[in-house]
Amino acid sequence: MLFNSLEFLLFLPLVFGVYWAMNGRTSLRVQNLLLLVASYVFYGWWDAKFLSLIAFSTVVDFIVGQRIAGGKRPRVWLAVSLLVNLGLLGYFKYANFFIDSWITAWAAAGIKMNASTLQIILPVGISFYTFQTLSYSIDIYRRKLEPTKDLIAFAAFVSFFPQLVAGPIERASKLLPQFARARRFDAMAAIEGLMLALWGLAKKVVIADSCAPFTDMVFAHPGAVSWEALAIALPLFGLQIYGDFSGYSDMAIGIARMFGIRLSTNFRTPYFSRSVAEFWQRWHISLSSWFRDYLYIPLGGSRHKPTRVFVNILIIFAVSGLWHGANWTFVIWGITHGVLVGLPRWIRGGKPEPQRSWWAQGLGIASTFGWVSLTWILFRSPSLGHVKIYTLRLFGLANGRLPEGWEWPLALGFGLLLIEWALIDGGLASRWARAGAEATGRRRWASWALVWAAGQILLLLTFSHLQPLANPFIYFQF
Repeated sequence: MLFNSLEFLLFLPLVFGVYWAMNGRTSLRVQNLLLLVASYVFYGWWDAKFLSLIAFSTVVDFIVGQRIAGGKRPRVWLAVSLLVNLGLLGYFKYANFFIDSWITAWAAAGIKMNASTLQIILPVGISFYTFQTLSYSIDIYRRKLEPTKDLIAFAAFVSFFPQLVAGPIERASKLLPQFARARRFDAMAAIEGLMLALWGLAKKVVIADSCAPFTDMVFAHPGAVSWEALAIALPLFGLQIYGDFSGYSDMAIGIARMFGIRLSTNFRTPYFSRSVAEFWQRWHISLSSWFRDYLYIPLGGSRHKPTRVFVNILIIFAVSGLWHGANWTFVIWGITHGVLVGLPRWIRGGKPEPQRSWWAQGLGIASTFGWVSLTWILFRSPSLGHVKIYTLRLFGLANGRLPEGWEWPLALGFGLLLIEWALIDGGLASRWARAGAEATGRRRWASWALVWAAGQILLLLTFSHLQPLANPFIYFQF
């Protein structure tokens, strides 16, 4: 079920109404059970048979948590969690990738192998909820978290529908205790959450989906357009993926807040970063911090010599690239970012970045945006062959023309870019949300009216202006 779909438009108010109708009349366990059932309906809307995977992972980690805390062979039980979760992720997401890579490697050596890939469908959101359940087992093993004895609360934590399929990736130590505490209806929090969710929908529908036709056309046929079109498509795709993914995160955070649950911030004005390292402190924060805490630090983090730290950074970003997709384009994209993050640190010998003047900071923002935009070629292209064609033509090694009829989309794209910088990254949405949350009396009703009007406009855009069917979110494929 998509956030920007008619089904969700009916699903959300129904669950919201029933959920808060139980407030003070039933036990917390029943309220959690409702969230669990609603989350399974939400997830099963795509393909009900994949519910068995998330249920299996939930039960395994629930049992593993109890066994680790019991003190008998905790490493063995942690290994069980790792093998089960990473095994499922590896099979469903990477089996075909490794088979293809194996065949290609032998073909390069002159040996032809007759093998076929498996017919495997990738379950939506498996990369996200797998990491979320792993954080539970690992934190218990590290004695940072006590295991829960409430299976319903734990299952609701794993499958919580606002952030189930595309994050933020929540730590058990932060999110799970919220399912163990009584939740009371807060009108102000509901207004704030609804406004944030509508703002996220605007990012997705108005910005991301408006950029999509042009960027999809350019990346699908990089050999048929001019270098100007190729150059324009890069920042537009950066705008598209930011509007799409941060829009989903805003919707997830806002909807969760409507249910009395607080999720972590996942984006912090990333395109105003002064370096690629800072970019990853602002972009997909929940994933970056997950890799930092559960992979980078165990590898030794920054405690070693600069060369070893550089290697650790490359490993982290290579794994992060592979997490994003089973394709060598993602692996190289990750390694490229690893070089852009680790090389300046290695050159400085591990010393902190020096203070910059205002003009140097501005230059850093521009150059970071440029580097990130260039690497979107690897992220968005379906194959290394497309990357080669795109890159060669981008740097003027071939000629082409801009297709007729794209003048208006280009002008719209630049206009949306200015809107994004001025409004979204400028934090105006969050100020509006806070103002609505603090409103009282007539101002409170005015806030509700504003939210209702904005919602009607966005619904019209969603269901009539764009596509007959809602466009899926980009990160659903991961």
